[in-house]
Amino acid sequence: MRIGIPGKSCGECTLCCQILDIPELNKPPGPYCQHCVPTGGCKIYATRPQVCRDYECDWLRDRDLGPMLKPSRTGVILMEEADTERFLAVCHPDRPMDWLKNKQVFAHLVFVAKSGREVVAKAGTKAWKIYESGRWAPTE
Repeated sequence: MRIGIPGKSCGECTLCCQILDIPELNKPPGPYCQHCVPTGGCKIYATRPQVCRDYECDWLRDRDLGPMLKPSRTGVILMEEADTERFLAVCHPDRPMDWLKNKQVFAHLVFVAKSGREVVAKAGTKAWKIYESGRWAPTE
């Protein structure tokens, strides 16, 4: 059983239900999941797939990420990539540069890159690598 961080909850944030690819639900990045209530919630919460049960963005998991980095405020989901060491900033395909436009998000990505981790910003099929110097460039 997970123990949440006091003061942190998804609340009205449903960004993961919109911008993440969820193969188990045949949901591509961009449109809301068919089961999502955009004002907050899931119509199949009790029977949602395991991938949804297991998922938590880094904002929920990291005590050091303040309220200004909540995905519903930034338009960016900060997360660990499953099965790799990459750190991701995932944006809506229609707003691919939100990771760069928000100075706090970009500063956090550079901070993570300086720790030696590979950092990638993604939006649909587009991706950019963020370097510890603060430089960034398109990648695959």
